[in-house]
Amino acid sequence: MQYRRLGGSGLKVSEISLGSWLTYGGYVEKENAVKSIETAYDLGINFFDTANVYERGEAEIVVGETLRAYPRESYVLATKVFGQMGDGPNDRGLSRKHITEQANASLKRLGLEYVDILYCHRFDTETPVQETLRAIDDLIRQGKVLYAGISEWTAANIAAGLAAADRYLLDRIVVNQPIYNMFNRYIEKDIMPISEQNGIGQVVFSPLAQGLLTGKYSSANDIPAGSRAAKIDRMKSNITEEKVAKVKQLSAIASELDITIGQLALAWILRQPNVSSALIGASRPEQVTENAGASGVALSADVISKIEGILA
Repeated sequence: MQYRRLGGSGLKVSEISLGSWLTYGGYVEKENAVKSIETAYDLGINFFDTANVYERGEAEIVVGETLRAYPRESYVLATKVFGQMGDGPNDRGLSRKHITEQANASLKRLGLEYVDILYCHRFDTETPVQETLRAIDDLIRQGKVLYAGISEWTAANIAAGLAAADRYLLDRIVVNQPIYNMFNRYIEKDIMPISEQNGIGQVVFSPLAQGLLTGKYSSANDIPAGSRAAKIDRMKSNITEEKVAKVKQLSAIASELDITIGQLALAWILRQPNVSSALIGASRPEQVTENAGASGVALSADVISKIEGILA
């Protein structure tokens, strides 16, 4: 496993990281969840991701219990705040109240004194950005959070956050968690440039397009009964015949390189210097092992050109 700096910070994270969205605490049996985390750790993955809204805290419990077997300094753990965690008017968003209460609740579920990264899971249009960043800055000063992060903020949102941090002398954002894969490249236009200029690294989620880039779908009309796509409509709608056809062409390139299509898709993401880590999901430890094999795979200019030709 190879490691990269998290944005402009001094923190080093594994090129492949393991997340728990739609998996741990819910969709995946606990035994497989635990084995997947253990396998990741054994392979050198030191970066783990969760969120308070994943199964309403259950994912944090599973992740926290499993990682407790390892020295705290040996891994990097991120969680998030923003989503609905109750029925009250202050049970969502990025107000000082919600951030403070949810950060403490997450630490309790995780069984930890601090998390390395606290992400603002989305941008809150109803809360001044300086209130949000001041609350996170306070948590950093208290030692409960080490780094400030954001997820799916626009370039304008990021610019506003950076300006507020500089104006009020708050800890700066060092990491962004956006969706990024061969079929969703919106961050290349505006997000990556402003991030590169300001020391913000990308930790991208859905790098395999929620399973589409593993080659497991032979047709848009042939969705395995036990897959997540069969249970979640928005995932199913993302699988089209055009994309399936492109995956088949990409698989041929992967075969020539003696790697899997998933490893090819991850290596394509890691070609970007602004990407600090590709965040994978796994329902079985074998998937972690396969995806971890993408770390250190360098794609030649000729291979990148062929891939771009297919994606175009």
